Amino acid sequence: MHEVDPTSQSNYLQIATKHITFDWTVDFDNKVIAGTATHELIAKNDEVSEVIFDTSYLHIEGVKVDGDAVQDFRLGPKHEVMGSALRVPLPRTLSAGSSILVEITYRTTANGIALQFLEKEQTQGKTFPFLFSQCQPIHARDLAPVQDTPSVKLTYSASVRSVLPVLLSAKRISPPSDGPAHDGKIIGKDEVVYTYDQPTPIPSYLLAIAAGNLQYQSFQVPDGKQWKSGVWSEPELMDKSFWEFSRDTTRFLAAAENLAGPYRFGVYDLLVLPPSFPYGGMENPCLTFVTPTLLAGDRSLTDVVIHELTHSWFGNGVTHAHASHFWLNEGWTTYVERVLLQIIHSPAHRGLSSVIGYKALLDALALFEDKPKYQKLVIDFNYGEDPDSAYSRVPYDKGANFLLHIERTLGGLAVFLPYVKDYIATYMGHSISTETWKNHLYAYFQKNGSEGQIEALNSIDWDAWLHQSGLRLPVEMEYDLTLVNPANALADRWYESRYTTDISKLDFKSSDLDSLDANQRAVFLERLESYNESLPAGHLFHFDKLYSLSTTLSAEIRFRFYTLVLKSPAAMYFVQGAANWVIGVDDTGVIKGRMKFCRPVFRAMFKVNLDLTISTFKQARTQFHPIAQSLIAQDLGLDLTGLRGSG
Repeated sequence: MHEVDPTSQSNYLQIATKHITFDWTVDFDNKVIAGTATHELIAKNDEVSEVIFDTSYLHIEGVKVDGDAVQDFRLGPKHEVMGSALRVPLPRTLSAGSSILVEITYRTTANGIALQFLEKEQTQGKTFPFLFSQCQPIHARDLAPVQDTPSVKLTYSASVRSVLPVLLSAKRISPPSDGPAHDGKIIGKDEVVYTYDQPTPIPSYLLAIAAGNLQYQSFQVPDGKQWKSGVWSEPELMDKSFWEFSRDTTRFLAAAENLAGPYRFGVYDLLVLPPSFPYGGMENPCLTFVTPTLLAGDRSLTDVVIHELTHSWFGNGVTHAHASHFWLNEGWTTYVERVLLQIIHSPAHRGLSSVIGYKALLDALALFEDKPKYQKLVIDFNYGEDPDSAYSRVPYDKGANFLLHIERTLGGLAVFLPYVKDYIATYMGHSISTETWKNHLYAYFQKNGSEGQIEALNSIDWDAWLHQSGLRLPVEMEYDLTLVNPANALADRWYESRYTTDISKLDFKSSDLDSLDANQRAVFLERLESYNESLPAGHLFHFDKLYSLSTTLSAEIRFRFYTLVLKSPAAMYFVQGAANWVIGVDDTGVIKGRMKFCRPVFRAMFKVNLDLTISTFKQARTQFHPIAQSLIAQDLGLDLTGLRGSG
């Protein structure tokens, strides 16, 4: 029996969308998208008499079925999480396999979460406004009436009118990407029609749009590859963006193809978004969205691209059936990302990434100590429960460690990678549950493995990994510590020095960090934070004077520095700097909208200076993405509705 998606009100098990044709106009003045969504639907069962779509904060203006207006469509009551079900009666009862066209005329509204319209002041260029979407996990229903479940995979095409260049998670048909920006017309004034096509079926959460003063620069693609690749950004960031990503992106994608099979989407572009984007990256097909916090100026953070492009196979290709199985997307992607780090760099780099991930996992598990349900890999969501509430590193790192444990139990990469290719080939284009994945794993090794390997699989505590809570993993994992040890050794020296009261007798030098790369520096700071006893305030003042971590432009390092010092006796000294940094009223001038940074920093500040934390958030709240606003407010125990009302 098929599990029903607990976050959708649609009747996708009876009738499902095959293709959507969008006809949109982006209205920057009123901050809405208006137009039509025309669904080609295929009946799954006999005697289908209506189709139900998920919507949220949409204004529905009219519905046509096979070209004829329908008057008795109904928009249901608003569910706090799932929105309002749009019920469209069909003029004839459908039998399994038959199709029908439903055209819905609508417009978005300001209350939706999926779209963020930025004022020109919130962009890098400060000349034109900007729009971007974020539909994962269940916000596509804010963008369009859809069956908003990853169990439905659909193709789409779109025609979009806009006075600013438009990008979609699809292949551009016209005007050409490598032609003049905005088809040579006046940006911000002249309306241009952009057309796109996505011929590869994708789940609704991968519908994506961005519009702004955007330029394109193509990357060099390895010989023999049929796909194209490049970067989009505001003109002010193009030189930085191109330099940061041009060397590595295409070689990373080529390496992923060698491991996982052909890249199916034809185009792999990056879009560097304004700083309010709440994630490190979003794997929208053909167009990965990335945070500007990756522009470190030294290519030290480009490995994030490995994660996002790996989603082309895990998530965009083999997709979780619904939110309860989200780990199938993120756990698999994180696991394969680390295998690629081993292939591209070295086994030690795989170990270094695993150690960083393990620290993030322990923090996430501790955060959910009062909500143990969210510590599980397979989360049994109640009907209508908000999957955003469970968002953390758990599916990523608990999932990746689970797969690493299976790999080791079965005999290593040489045994496991052929299975990975078979898994991808078997379920590419499908949406599956954890049970389906597990059954295939057993079936593969029953056919291609040995009796000993089946016994090895039977030795795994499946229930502990998949269905149990806890502050630690079911198995104590060991990683390659070659690159970790030098970072830990320096941290241990600092910790051992904490009883030296005369700072002038400390033998640390500003060159201590020179031999450590960005990830090793992150491990160094995390190791210092992990000790039961904090360094004295005087040590931390000296520490910052030596290493200048409170002024580094690397967001990854600055974030970890603040996490360390805000738990120390020096917290009151550094809390204002942390507040200024997270909302961008410092030397960076850029808000830290990425939730990996802003949420933990606000939580840490809250424990040091409650009033400063709340006033800082209120001061800059509207600069953050609506998803981030909501979750930060939850973290701080604030009523976001009241904050909105107060300004």
